[in-house]
Amino acid sequence: MKSTFAATTLTLEQQLGQKLMLDFRYYCEQDSEHSIKKKCRTPVTHLPADLAKVITKHNIGGVILFAENIENISQIVKLNNAMQQAAAKSSLGAPLFISIDQEGGRVARIPRDIATSFTGNMSIGASYAVHGTKFATQSAQVIADELKAVGVNVNYAPTVDVNMNPDNPVINVRSYSEDPALVSILGAAQVAGFEGSGVITSLKHFPGHGDTSVDSHTGLPKVMHDKETIWQQDLPPFQQIIKDQNPGMIMTAHIQYPALDSSTFVSKDGKTMIKPATMSRKIITKLLRDELGYQGVVITDALDMAGISHFFEPIEAVVNTFAAGVDIALMPIEIRSPKDLVVLDTLITRLVSEVEKGNLNAKEIDISAQRIINLKNKFKLTTELNESLATQKAHHILGNASHRKVEAELALAAITEVKNDKNTLPIKLTANSKVHIIMPDTRKCIALQQAIAAQTQHIVSFSCTSLQGYEPATTLKAITEADIIIAGNAFPNQSAVEIGGMDDLADNPAFAIAKSAQTAALESLLKQAQQANKKTIFISLRAPYDIAKFGQFSDAILATYAYNIDVDNNIKVSGPAFTALAKVLVGKAPAQGVLPVTISENNH
Repeated sequence: MKSTFAATTLTLEQQLGQKLMLDFRYYCEQDSEHSIKKKCRTPVTHLPADLAKVITKHNIGGVILFAENIENISQIVKLNNAMQQAAAKSSLGAPLFISIDQEGGRVARIPRDIATSFTGNMSIGASYAVHGTKFATQSAQVIADELKAVGVNVNYAPTVDVNMNPDNPVINVRSYSEDPALVSILGAAQVAGFEGSGVITSLKHFPGHGDTSVDSHTGLPKVMHDKETIWQQDLPPFQQIIKDQNPGMIMTAHIQYPALDSSTFVSKDGKTMIKPATMSRKIITKLLRDELGYQGVVITDALDMAGISHFFEPIEAVVNTFAAGVDIALMPIEIRSPKDLVVLDTLITRLVSEVEKGNLNAKEIDISAQRIINLKNKFKLTTELNESLATQKAHHILGNASHRKVEAELALAAITEVKNDKNTLPIKLTANSKVHIIMPDTRKCIALQQAIAAQTQHIVSFSCTSLQGYEPATTLKAITEADIIIAGNAFPNQSAVEIGGMDDLADNPAFAIAKSAQTAALESLLKQAQQANKKTIFISLRAPYDIAKFGQFSDAILATYAYNIDVDNNIKVSGPAFTALAKVLVGKAPAQGVLPVTISENNH
């Protein structure tokens, strides 16, 4: 890599290329005649010549990786190196931002058996009372070391949304807490951990996604806070972290904030609507840049999300975000086959013409490209890599024993005891103990069963009910015969993508329960356990708001904030959260966590 670049020497096309962050999730080298009906689903695990040419030709500034791009350590190093080589051949020769969503917890793109994934932000929030910022710092350092080892230099983390809404479908445990001051402290510690280890962070989602009940992947949320609430609740983490850490990037939210900007646009289907933050000059330029003083790189959330794509044609969306003062358009157009590369040419031609017509300010585009180059220089990004040495090193770094140790320590430090009546905890297991486990799916049953078995010398008899499908009479018999009932729930409902794999193969699909019916089923089973006078422990596996609903039917309550599972050869099913939970259940470790959100009767 050339040592430094000055954006003043960049052509307009070079500047615009730097402002695009593309995804190469899938690519088919031929346009199929069915491609309109059937999208390409061939994962990009090595760099096709077409895509290498695109990076070189357009001086593309960066790419985002998804789980589909990742098979193993050697392959990911090879892919990232190939992309940097393509960037090295461009007229500018600037290295790429290679970015990923590796927040930890629910959002981790590198498979859990390859990389250390942690139990996520809310577990860090729960550990704060006893451990301070220790786990915020350490988890960020570990994730950064592992990302850097495979050639990833930007992480879309930390999430500093303040989770004020129990029904938030997309943030919930991705938030540290409902307390803006705590979110600020832990977010700042993570930024320092990531960036101190050489990985650029991207605070998200500005100006705050914490009080929404709509997921911006599927719709356009609106936050009706007044200005005072926004400044007291949503903005403090961004304001504080900008001041303390000056993070490399900040990501915008596809959310309407009428109190910050009530100006409107006409959507592609002719409706007049309030501008989302991503396209609001008042929010991006006046508030974030001028009032909060942020001079780093501003990036959009993915522009293919329904919060944008339902209302704008892709090219219009990019023009609007650049006009608002955003630096980088993330996933501006879908690139799946050669015909999409023509759309990319059209996008760049259109952007050039918007600048030439004065609809986009030439000086602003120039300054924006300079910001991007400055950030690449600050982190000493390079297109040069000794691939075999890097691969060897990455094998020693990813998921190594010292990293897994920190992961296990955080999982344990987070476990929170919310209730313990009748000395239910720790459970006293003997050779004849019968434990019945109720879980959202079979894999979680197996994971907890194996974790408990590993923590006791006794041969314990386990039985299991999966809420995805069970036979009521058999389940009632198991509950009646059991000494202890342990029931887990994941709230909000887990998505199919999170279950994955070998779940419920042993269960009869004829008894499958729809996800919406799982809540009623769990309540009914807990009541049966209560009537049978069984010791019952309720485990909140994700956002702890479900304690308000199910806690009344149990003698003891624990919260884990996570249920990450690794499957080893389809035999051993384990995960740091289940191992930690088992240790607390059998009394080998105390529950030291503190709830980072308020549980109230209105939560259910």
